[in-house]
Amino acid sequence: MSTQSKPAQSPQQLTAFGAALSGALGACFSNAVVYPLDVAKTRIQATSSNAKGKRKDNLTMLSVLLQIYKQEGIPGWYRGFAATMLNTFSMQYAYFFFYSMVRTSYIKRLTSKLPPGSKAPTLSTAAELTLGAIAGGLSQIFTIPVSVIATRQQVGRSIREGSLLNSEKKKEDEDSFVNVARDIIREDGVTGLWLGIKPGMVLTINPAITYGVYERVKTLLLLANSKAGSIGKLTPGITFLLGALSKTLATVVTYPYIMAKVRIQARSSDAETTNEEDILSSTARRTKSPSALSLLLRVMRNEGISGWYQGMSAQIIKAVLSQALLFVSKEQFEHWAIRIMLLFSGLTSKS
Repeated sequence: MSTQSKPAQSPQQLTAFGAALSGALGACFSNAVVYPLDVAKTRIQATSSNAKGKRKDNLTMLSVLLQIYKQEGIPGWYRGFAATMLNTFSMQYAYFFFYSMVRTSYIKRLTSKLPPGSKAPTLSTAAELTLGAIAGGLSQIFTIPVSVIATRQQVGRSIREGSLLNSEKKKEDEDSFVNVARDIIREDGVTGLWLGIKPGMVLTINPAITYGVYERVKTLLLLANSKAGSIGKLTPGITFLLGALSKTLATVVTYPYIMAKVRIQARSSDAETTNEEDILSSTARRTKSPSALSLLLRVMRNEGISGWYQGMSAQIIKAVLSQALLFVSKEQFEHWAIRIMLLFSGLTSKS
């Protein structure tokens, strides 16, 4: 990395590695806090609201959490926790790494065209969105296999076999990371680990909107504070609200594709049948994955436009809390990352 050639770099400036590490640790922390909500919203998204035996009032976050607790206990709230944390860390690390690297490279390119000593230009909203989308696309390619496995673990075999919550007891090792990966490869081949890559690429606009809006509003607020004679960073409360606002906007805009991606990865679209024979034969039909567009058209046909937004409130609650916690904790993790990097640098220089 180019930053490695600057040993005198200010301790307050993170390299792409440091930004990625702090972002990934912050994301794991924020997602771990709200993890049961993540399991509930994934099951809601993966379930057809008009399928046999299901009612919309049974698909609220609270009702699903209670159903999971009654039938699976507290461990049910943490199904797929390890895989999800691995997915969160790898996804966020890759995103922050690529975002920081691409953004720094772009700013350097713009600065090189300015007179010496000029301040780095403020990026436009369009530029922030584009850079975020590029970073998101690169991170998706490398991390989506873990996302597919984590989604399958969260919904369990029950939804994949055609019911929201199956009362029959299952062996704990049936949904282990390795066994789920084997099932996917057996059913769909190695490419099955990349199920949902197309809607995933479309959804790169989600973090792009989130961080684009966040950076833009943050810049405006800091500018307003400086004009008012106030110097310093945003307060944790303002940071939390700003993170919540930016993530809510991104979620509302992209939600239909979020739901489609979950159903494709969970293969729950294959379970949306109304007779037992179709359910039993669903495995034989799993050789072809529906596109996000065809799935959305099917949902609109069966459930109407409202079907596109099933579970959106659960998604927003989970995403907003997680993202807001991420923005707040990321600042602290950046300080820790700086200390870790300085400590590591000191140890390597001694050796």
